[in-house]
Amino acid sequence: MEITLSDDTTLIDRLPHRFGILTVPMQPTPWFEDEAFWVSTYPFIFPDSSFVTAVSDVPKLVALSRCSGGSVLDMCCGPGRYAVPLAKHGYGITGVDRSSFLLEKARAYADQQEVAVTFVQDDMRNFVKPDSFDLALSLFTSFGFFDDSDDNRTALRNLHTSLKPGGVLVMELIGKEPLARIFRDTGSQSLPSGELLFERRSIVGDWERVENNWYIIAGREVRTFRFCLWLFSARELKDLLYSVGFSEVRICGDLDGKTYGPTANRLVAVARKGANQ
Repeated sequence: MEITLSDDTTLIDRLPHRFGILTVPMQPTPWFEDEAFWVSTYPFIFPDSSFVTAVSDVPKLVALSRCSGGSVLDMCCGPGRYAVPLAKHGYGITGVDRSSFLLEKARAYADQQEVAVTFVQDDMRNFVKPDSFDLALSLFTSFGFFDDSDDNRTALRNLHTSLKPGGVLVMELIGKEPLARIFRDTGSQSLPSGELLFERRSIVGDWERVENNWYIIAGREVRTFRFCLWLFSARELKDLLYSVGFSEVRICGDLDGKTYGPTANRLVAVARKGANQ
């Protein structure tokens, strides 16, 4: 759940509040519960091109997971970018998200594609359906949202419990190593809508989390949002997955299965639940 921005400190420092333009206050925490965040950022977090990419990613997910059919849990499914094309491939899909706005988008997408998907509004810390799914997905950096690190473990434990014995979890997120290679503390870009997006980023603690402050400028209004994500190295994520019960964990650098290393763009974990669990 991130975008790449050009580095431009000068533009950031010229934020419109200096010129008397109305600034809309930041949302209350926790940020991921604020529907205004998802409504405001939807056009550039989920552009049409991202739906096309998701369709082309489905064969990669099948190859990585070695799961050619059955039931799939798409955790933090958002607007259904992966849930819908997987349903078109014949999988039984349950998409879970806590945002009513994003689920509305997902249902509309499923209707438009004429596929049946079960969408559930719930929090990943709460949703659990024991021994129900052959494959679980956590894609597009949809993990590490919570202030309490124990909540990360709870969410992963729920995913493990929800998988059938021998089931597989595929996670895809920004890794600590790739982020360290490209990190810049400021950025800006023009959005397709004509709005301007300015961003300030900072690393929290000993590279434990990254905090982002986004300023979206539309005419005489500035909407501001703050969100913070936990950062995981390959080793840290692997250890976390083992700690909640997964018996086998493989790390890749992308959904094509590329080796994870200094030039990787993504952190992908393929974690299998034991056949006897």
